[in-house]
Amino acid sequence: MSSSYITTTDGTQIYYKDWGSKDAQPIVFHHGWPLSSDDWDAQMLFFLDQGYRVIAHDRRGHGRSSQTDTGNEMDTYAADVVELAAHLELKEAIHVGHSTGGGEVTRYVAKFGQPQGRVAKAVLIGAVPPVMVQSDSNPGGLPLSVFDGFRTAQAANRAQFFLDIPTGPFYGYNRDGAEVSEGVIRNWWRQGMMGGTKSHYDCIKAFSETDFTEDLKAIDLPVLVMHGDDDQIVPIADSAMLSSKLLKNGTLKVYEGLPHGMATTHADVINADLLAFFKA
Repeated sequence: MSSSYITTTDGTQIYYKDWGSKDAQPIVFHHGWPLSSDDWDAQMLFFLDQGYRVIAHDRRGHGRSSQTDTGNEMDTYAADVVELAAHLELKEAIHVGHSTGGGEVTRYVAKFGQPQGRVAKAVLIGAVPPVMVQSDSNPGGLPLSVFDGFRTAQAANRAQFFLDIPTGPFYGYNRDGAEVSEGVIRNWWRQGMMGGTKSHYDCIKAFSETDFTEDLKAIDLPVLVMHGDDDQIVPIADSAMLSSKLLKNGTLKVYEGLPHGMATTHADVINADLLAFFKA
């Protein structure tokens, strides 16, 4: 079990964890905004125990990676994964992305991951594709003012903003009867505050305005699309319901009443379904 850094061609240091036998099939986990590879703790431990090689990295500007003021957009995020996959000599990897990480997976697999047997399968959990922001071509999206509000709140008081999100909609803790975990909230805040505010600010544009429509159409590999129907961060109607139709070999699984952060709040459910997909 190890953790280390690679230095990309533009000099950015990317932190990663790489656990398990190098002979085992690799699973690469891609985290959401503004978190880090630590958000996959429940999945890393579970799938390591199942005999997989598990890998997770901190996206540039997030967690322990360099707090970059440039390159905080999807093409560079995906290019960083190319360098990581080459460094680790990954073959037949399964890439799992949550939220913004789902966008990263989509761009990586479509542009870089399918040739030469780099990728076997992919999973999108509460993921942002096809595109989040509302436009003439995407009338069901969220208004740009929503994301402008994110930027305003982050610039004004990032520490408070990063408490408000997990306390409320991210884990569905604002719903009646929710079982609130103070530890989960604090861990979300801890991860967010580790990253760079410029990187996080730029990433709001990356996750909300990047159009992944053509990427989804280009992917031939099996893709599992998992989404909670009570996702208050990435509403299901304009994300998973559309992405699953654009994919050539996509499977949609909807989770009744589950929130955006369901891989944490309902790790047992999500892990079991991931394992079944991996073994299929």
